Amino acid sequence: MGRLIKNHLARLIILTAATYQIAAGLHGYFWPKIFWDTWTKSLDQAVKPVPALQTLNLLMGIIGVCWEYPLPLFIPNTSLHRSIAARLTIYPLSVLCAALLYQGTNAAIYYLVGILIYFWAYSDGEIVCMPWKVPERPRPRQRPPPNIEKEKF
Repeated sequence: MGRLIKNHLARLIILTAATYQIAAGLHGYFWPKIFWDTWTKSLDQAVKPVPALQTLNLLMGIIGVCWEYPLPLFIPNTSLHRSIAARLTIYPLSVLCAALLYQGTNAAIYYLVGILIYFWAYSDGEIVCMPWKVPERPRPRQRPPPNIEKEKF
């Protein structure tokens, strides 16, 4: 068995979350609702007259899908695509947008799990290579064979 490549696992979880966020944004156009509307009515302006939060969720979901599953047109081997740190700064905004919309709470939970696994991969020093490839690690230097001759006293 091989080692767990954590950034691939996080990529799959984030793809699921982004797809769910797109569906939640589209669903929110027809049934607009803020998650915390039972406690406060001050956030209702984000969804009712103009669907701003739904549009943000739709855009953040599309960005998440395009970032995690890049098309060959967009050259997936760019520095922005390889950066785990950039993902760790952008995806919390997606979590915030998804958590505010009632239909996007599951997507926010999936994003949080994906962010935690990306952080684990980042702290282990993993790199993101071309999509769906295994990163190649440099081979360790070979140690010279031990000296068989005994030291003379």
